[in-house]
Amino acid sequence: MVDPKEIHRLILEALPGAEVEVLDPMNDGDHLQATVVSDKFVGLPLVKQHKLVMEALREPLQGRLHALQLKTKTP
Repeated sequence: MVDPKEIHRLILEALPGAEVEVLDPMNDGDHLQATVVSDKFVGLPLVKQHKLVMEALREPLQGRLHALQLKTKTP
């Protein structure tokens, strides 16, 4: 179980200035959705955008994050 606020904080630490929204639509802390808008994504393919976000979460949330639906966008 993961607190959406923790994911929000970790993403902002990795991508300062990003617009981040993290939702827990099932209210179970296991199936989360995140939308991240960052200028760091400009010129990067979608896979690399997602990798930037997931790298920020990998170690701190290892074994705790069950499912994260991720959307990344450029401003």
